[in-house]
Amino acid sequence: MDHSSWTMVYRLKHKPWSMDYRLWSKIINKPWSIDYGLSSKKMLDSIKKMFSVEGDEPVSSTGKPDISREKSAELYEKSKTYFPGGVNSPVRAFKSVYGTPLFIAKGDGCQIWDADGNQFIDFCCSWGPLILGHNHPKVKEKVIEVMQNGMSFGAPTALENELAELLLKNNKYIKKLRFVSSGTEAVMSAIRLARGFTGRDKILKFEGCYHGHSDSLLVKAGSGLVTFGETSSAGVPKSFAAETIVIGLDDKEALQKAFEEFKDQIAAVIIEPVPANNGLLLQSKEYLQYLREICSQNGTLLIFDEVISGFRVGFEGAAGYYDIQPDIITYGKIIGGGLPVGCYGASAEIMGSVSPEGPVYQAGTLSGNPVAMAAGIAQLTELLRSGFYRDLNAKTEEFAESIQRYASAKSYKFKVFSIGSIFWFAFTDQESISNADQIDASSMEKFKVMHRELLNRGIYLGPSGYEVGFISSAHTKVDLEKAKRAIFESLDIVFRK
Repeated sequence: MDHSSWTMVYRLKHKPWSMDYRLWSKIINKPWSIDYGLSSKKMLDSIKKMFSVEGDEPVSSTGKPDISREKSAELYEKSKTYFPGGVNSPVRAFKSVYGTPLFIAKGDGCQIWDADGNQFIDFCCSWGPLILGHNHPKVKEKVIEVMQNGMSFGAPTALENELAELLLKNNKYIKKLRFVSSGTEAVMSAIRLARGFTGRDKILKFEGCYHGHSDSLLVKAGSGLVTFGETSSAGVPKSFAAETIVIGLDDKEALQKAFEEFKDQIAAVIIEPVPANNGLLLQSKEYLQYLREICSQNGTLLIFDEVISGFRVGFEGAAGYYDIQPDIITYGKIIGGGLPVGCYGASAEIMGSVSPEGPVYQAGTLSGNPVAMAAGIAQLTELLRSGFYRDLNAKTEEFAESIQRYASAKSYKFKVFSIGSIFWFAFTDQESISNADQIDASSMEKFKVMHRELLNRGIYLGPSGYEVGFISSAHTKVDLEKAKRAIFESLDIVFRK
């Protein structure tokens, strides 16, 4: 085999993302059109088989045996004696899907392994933050380097300045920020800041958006068009819920009525600009712009909760994607490579209200801890590389479109919604879903079947049909082709039942 052929084999195996899409097309569809010498024919035949796309080979519609969960089951039984429900976060209990929760032992690249040795292509990515994949070498190296000097001081370090500079110099929508230890803490602090800055008490949120488990936001809509929230968790006083107004997404009439009914009382409107905690409820730019305008007209702060969308639709998040200036933005663990960290940011004027500069108190022993800062510096540096988002978003778009083509060709009642590197599978024939009420709860039974079939084929999605999926830079074309094949087979089984 000549040098050019060996070069191509190396790139296909180790750097598939570096291949020109036109060359991919030739490799798959017209391998004879590439002159690599006669000795390369077998190689090209193998390559074509490896990278065959939907429709090239028949898709199996036979259910596969369930994976072994023996060790995970043992661990789960023991964990139930230690933790409520056996888990430290409710969704991990697998209550919305079949089988025992999987206990994960290892992650590397886009792959994870469970305690039984089952290997999966991971589309959960620690619920989004692992945009570079698991165990990324640059992140790991930076963390190990910093840990040599200690892991926590409860005092300022230069690393905080370094990560803040990376964020602020490359995001025109915030001028100052405060590091915290989670997305929930970031949102909780942003709410307090909005109330302190405006001198008002009420908050308006949207049904279908999740903002963490702080008391003011664990509320759901009542029965009217505009209602005070009803507590969605025991332990939340009704008096707390009474300060939170809840309306439906994508409803201008309800928004107008809320501002009329509670004139000069609303401190902030909080929204996930890309609602991704209850399906992927994409909002129009027109609606988000209207939200910006009505908040400005009423002296109300607009908070973008970008714990999920931040850095997933671009470095400047949804604010940059839609080019809308919110008053406060919150971010989550993605700014720390998946480690426990978050932040909230705003203009210098608004952030000037935060203690010790202003009267709004917020503190945290681990805020800005060096290990999380180190991971964040390494991760965000990679995200700033030229073409990072172009390539990642294109990869996600192609993945989503391929699955949609297959489902449409089979006339399956199934849609793939996506934005940036986020996607969501919905068992529906609706062209868009922008409101939580549009989701058919009964369709989750189909997701349960799909989830089990995907696990049996080495594909890991979050264990709920309301959860979105994520693609990382570690997902190669080979990984995504394997995943698509598994998804096609699983869909055939779902719709055969």
